[in-house]
Amino acid sequence: MITVVGIGADGWDGLVPASRRALEQAEVLVGSARQLDLVPLQEVERVVLPSPLLPNLPGLLDSLAGRAVCVLASGDPMFYGIGSTLVRLVGAERVRVLPHVSSVSLACSRLGWPVEQVEVVSAVGRPLAALRAVLAPGRRVLVLGASMEAVHDLLDISGYAGSRVIVLADLGSETPRPDSPLRVIAIECSATDSPQSRVPGLPDEAFDHDGQLTKREVRAVSLSRLAPLPGELLWDVGAGAGSIAIEWMRTHPSCRAVAIESRADRAERIGRNAGSLGVPGLSVVVGRAPQALDGLPTPDAVFVGGGATVPGLFEACWAALRPGGRLVANAVTLESEALVGQWYGKLGGDLVRLAVQRASPVGGFTGWRAAMPVTVWTVVKEIS
Repeated sequence: MITVVGIGADGWDGLVPASRRALEQAEVLVGSARQLDLVPLQEVERVVLPSPLLPNLPGLLDSLAGRAVCVLASGDPMFYGIGSTLVRLVGAERVRVLPHVSSVSLACSRLGWPVEQVEVVSAVGRPLAALRAVLAPGRRVLVLGASMEAVHDLLDISGYAGSRVIVLADLGSETPRPDSPLRVIAIECSATDSPQSRVPGLPDEAFDHDGQLTKREVRAVSLSRLAPLPGELLWDVGAGAGSIAIEWMRTHPSCRAVAIESRADRAERIGRNAGSLGVPGLSVVVGRAPQALDGLPTPDAVFVGGGATVPGLFEACWAALRPGGRLVANAVTLESEALVGQWYGKLGGDLVRLAVQRASPVGGFTGWRAAMPVTVWTVVKEIS
């Protein structure tokens, strides 16, 4: 059994009796050098957490097997903390967690913000670009593990330069330090440009592209058919500018996606688009499907936006899709439409043709210009 004890900037004085007893009964204390300095016990063995942590942690735990181990964590160990990591490694039945008050609770208490109305973004070991996905006029956001300069720069390029920004340091301590690394940055969002909705169907101009882009109206329909749910994984095959994968991930922070693109320049562009739209965790695979699909995690949904006529592509996507998953394919050419029609004949599903017209100048007047029609095939894999 590994005991994880949350500790705050107030150190030993802020610990509840149960946490103190756990530390006093430990044979080994594990934590960062800063955390270990907060514990005044002299007789216990101390081990500093290794760096990098994840590759070295299993070996450290093996070396301490059979001993009473306490691992120190900042605040609540299960909130972006080492407690979650240990549970993944050894299982919840072998981890006992004694939480402290989290930095988020302390910050909200200081600011008078209701915790349930606040967005939280962690930049600890994660790209700060994720902040862009939660920015919205009037929203309150707490950022963990970022510098003031980086946050200011991101707000500026995201159209939120007028936001109120507050830095809270050493929360819970009687002697906070202005240069402390233990910072929470609070943001009251105020937009200077038109904000971007999380509802699928962002303007085409939101994406850097070379023309290989699922256009706004078709994209909104395609995503409604893909029907993203929290925690699900999408394969975006023939991703182009990555718009489908990016908007899938924007629907919920836990949604994941893999964009498969054969051209390296487009794959690089997908990464830039993902960062600028707040989903830097998008995984981009450079390669040609179906070969590039080998070894990828099982998808909950598959979107085929390009390469539909490549031999074996639909077979590979359908075989990989989990039962209950959705496959959506868009066809523009006669050849891809004919292939989609064949698969519709085999598997059924839903077949829709979309025709979009946009108003544009015709001399001194206004007329309609039609975009190429798009056939959208949607099918759900039965649960046997």
